[in-house]
Amino acid sequence: MESNPTRVCELIVGLGDVDVLGVEDVAGEPLVVHIRCRGARPRCGGCGGVVWSKGSELVGLVDLPAFGRPVGLVWHKRRWQCPAVGCDVRSFVETDERIAPPRGKLTSRAGRWATVQAGRFGRPVGHVADDLGCDWHTVSDAVCAWGEALLAADGERVGDVEALGLDETLYKREGRWRTRRWCTSIVDVQRGQLLDIVPGRDAAAPKEWLLGRPEEWRQNVAWGVLDLSGAYRAAFDAALPHVGQVADPFHVIRLANDGIDEVRRRVQNDTLGHRGRKDDPLYRIRRLLLAAHERLGDTADAKLRGLLAAGDPRGEVRLAWHAKETLRGLYDITSPQLAGEYLTELAENLTDSDCPPELRRLGRTLSRWHTQIVNWHRSHLTNGPTEAINNLIKRVKRVAYGFRRFTNYRIRALLYAGKPNWALLPTVTPR
Repeated sequence: MESNPTRVCELIVGLGDVDVLGVEDVAGEPLVVHIRCRGARPRCGGCGGVVWSKGSELVGLVDLPAFGRPVGLVWHKRRWQCPAVGCDVRSFVETDERIAPPRGKLTSRAGRWATVQAGRFGRPVGHVADDLGCDWHTVSDAVCAWGEALLAADGERVGDVEALGLDETLYKREGRWRTRRWCTSIVDVQRGQLLDIVPGRDAAAPKEWLLGRPEEWRQNVAWGVLDLSGAYRAAFDAALPHVGQVADPFHVIRLANDGIDEVRRRVQNDTLGHRGRKDDPLYRIRRLLLAAHERLGDTADAKLRGLLAAGDPRGEVRLAWHAKETLRGLYDITSPQLAGEYLTELAENLTDSDCPPELRRLGRTLSRWHTQIVNWHRSHLTNGPTEAINNLIKRVKRVAYGFRRFTNYRIRALLYAGKPNWALLPTVTPR
């Protein structure tokens, strides 16, 4: 058993080959431990000769709490100079990444701990900073630095992908007019893993990211899942022309629901001359129109049909409702061939001149996205995992009370939802 008090203190500090020079213990203040490296005199990195001592510099670091109190380290870093004439290296300060990375404000173990707390567990940076007894910015910078090093070292995180999903999330609002800035999530749909986030929601950034992947990786992708976004469709066409694009069923049915709402509002104004009010027939059934018909009880169904008869004299809202229910029936069909024929006939019927303009527009959209919609019957893939990842990203943003820098936003989201190999964290060091 160790009996030397100085050695016991060194073991408690646990930073490797260091000498504990002293401890400042002031009531109500963090513990301050003074340390010095115990290594041998280094050699000059330029000429390889013997160096001379040039004193030491005191560098303050934040360490992990001990005994329920914040701890600060004061590292007495020795400065060396080369006496050789003509050597390019005049002087340098010793470094030890086991203690802290260059220019770091947290010790290495405190930086790794903070990265796990804020990145893996999604804790607010402010709470982690309170535990360490330091500034918010100190922890935020450390988490981003260690997180970036971990993501760069984890070369196997983005493995082979069979189904790739794209979807947008709101990154921030900025400026006087609260301009919305978007970003695109790139997700492995089958594993439910965030692969990366790129700025914007147009085709340029996702296409660049995809083209930056190895050719073999791109050839392994079989399906591209998306909402009815022309930009993401263009990105798949340009970067992955061989994949089968799949339109997310939720967004397809949502198109029909939006059509119902537009028809209902127009008929409401045409018949009563004002927006919907609580006693108006069509306003009273606005939610029933969007509900799945099989989920309506007898009372709700009777209410729906009765108020349609009272508030829809030309039957336009009823027609939009039937179109939505007919489109929902597409997903009850198991055969891709039959589904394609069913969708073709529905789109042709909706583009008839007797249909309301909102339904004609829906019919044209269904025709334009025919292949992507029918591909669901071949793949049975949805963008549900992508939406779930977006919820995790929103949780990170909510905990952080928003982000100003896209780089920090991307790193924090990837640490939380990107499934990095956390076992690599002890082996990396920020640069």
